[in-house]
This record gives sequence, C-alpha cells and structure tokens, in this order.
Amino acid sequence: MAGDIRHFLDISDFSAAELRAILDRSQAMKSARKGWPKGAVEQGAPLKGRVLAMIFQQPSTRTRVSFEVAMRQLGGEVLVISANDMQLGRGETIADTARVLSRYVDGIMIRAKQHDHLLELAEHASIPVINGLTNKSHPCQVMADIMTFEEHRGSIDRHAVAWVGDGNNVATSWIHAMTKLGGELRLGCPTELAPDPDAVAWARREGGKVKVTTSAEEAVKDVSCVLADVWVSMHDTDAAARHNMLKPYQVNDALMRQARPDALFMHCLPAHRGEEVTAQVMDGPQSVVFDEAENRLHIQKSILLRCLGTE
Repeated sequence: MAGDIRHFLDISDFSAAELRAILDRSQAMKSARKGWPKGAVEQGAPLKGRVLAMIFQQPSTRTRVSFEVAMRQLGGEVLVISANDMQLGRGETIADTARVLSRYVDGIMIRAKQHDHLLELAEHASIPVINGLTNKSHPCQVMADIMTFEEHRGSIDRHAVAWVGDGNNVATSWIHAMTKLGGELRLGCPTELAPDPDAVAWARREGGKVKVTTSAEEAVKDVSCVLADVWVSMHDTDAAARHNMLKPYQVNDALMRQARPDALFMHCLPAHRGEEVTAQVMDGPQSVVFDEAENRLHIQKSILLRCLGTE
C-alpha cells in the first residue's frame, strides 16, 4: 500500500492483528446497534462530510446495498457510478479517472471486471480504494464470512473449513484469510477449476494450512464449515461444461454428513438451489447464509472506518 493511503485491496496485504481489529470492531458495532432503526446514524456520525464513490463495472445487489447503507449509517454520503455512466478505461485512462475522482470524493469502492483495473486505480488515486470484487478476489465478502463463522463457532483458528466447487475469486480470498488468521482450509475442486496456483503457493510459503484436492468428500471430512458458490459466474461463457464438471461437487445432505454434525453451510449468494447446493441444505438448520449476507453491512462499516476514518 502506497504511503499512508489506507487502501483495502486484498486480505493478503494485512497482518493478522489488523484483520482481527476490523473483525472485532464490526462485531462490536453490530452488537451496539441491536434494536436501532436501520436508518439510525452511528453516534458521532464518524464519516460525516465524507463521500464514497462506488464504481460498478458489473451488476451488484449485496455489495451495492451494504456499502451504501454502511456509509449512510456512518453519517457519510455515496455517489453510485455504473460502467455506462463513465469512461473508465475507454475514453479516459484508469489512471486519469483515479486522479480526477481523488479531487471530488474521499474514497472509491470498485466492483471491477479485472483485478488490474483495481490495482491501477489504487496506484494513481490519492484517496483510499476498496476492492468490492474483482475476477481475482473478493476480500470484503470473505471478511463477512469469517465474522459470521466466528459468531457461531468461535475463533476460526481452531477449525477446519472446506471450499467445494469452482476455485474462484472468493476461494482466493479464503486462502488469504485462513493463511493470515489460522485454521485449516481444504479446497475440493475439479482439476480444470483449481484455485489460483499463485495464491496456493503464497499460502504455503507463509505457513498456511491449505490443502487442495479433487474430492469433495475428502475436502469436507470432519470440517466445521462447508462453503460453496455458483457454478457459472457473470464472466463465464462455458455454462454447460461447468455444470457437467461440477455436478459431483454439489453440496447436499450426503456431503454435509461427511462434515462435523454441527457444521455450518455458507454461500456468498446469489445461490442456485438444485445446482451447487440443494434446497434442503440451503434452507436447512445448518445454513447461515442470511447471517452472512447481513454481516456484509457490518464488516463494510469497519472497513470504511479503517480506510476513511481519522483513527
């Protein structure tokens, strides 16, 4: 991270202590708001007068709503910009866009098609940039996932969790998180959709307990949490091939029985019931997917305070 600009680009950029501080504050803020109206502003309106620009090169539900509500609860304002509303990387360079926006707003959150766009924006911005999702990683989502797990099962460093299916951008952020925070991560993925080899190699150099297998059953054996994501993402063009390849990785009752009896099921949403997960698991007692979605709001507030606050 350049100079004293407090970007939030990838979990791998932070120490365990820094990540733990974000998690602890998000949980404290969530607990303190119990019973408050959704529109109530945090005491002292810590981001009053601050403006966050939110750039969307891809459609979004949870990322957009959680960041917008988070900013408003902190007393700040938001400016939402879609790819069609601006000339990012087309009529104007990403570097020049970063320089211009830095004159108008206090921070930028971007949901980018390409990770390189995020990095170039951060390199040339003189204000904090937050990764709202790229093709490489999804750190805000996984921070909310970790928060959710710990609400239900305590510190994640005492547990093993399993990722089943496509070794995608969310899986990469899970590799980063578990390497930094401890615990064991097992990824059960078909060879053709294996997790990012650079992320796996980094985890092993850093001493992370990360295991990659092609067996869903081996991945979930005795774990405390099973994670899944959609089989076909927005940028994928090979839907039929992916469905055939990923059928053995569906999270169903039989697969969940391989995990611990009290294992959680998590999914970043949107979910396709009957594909990567059955309705019985998705809507069953082990599923915490809506707690997970809610916690996007609370973790976003903690990240925003770290990036835009005065601490």
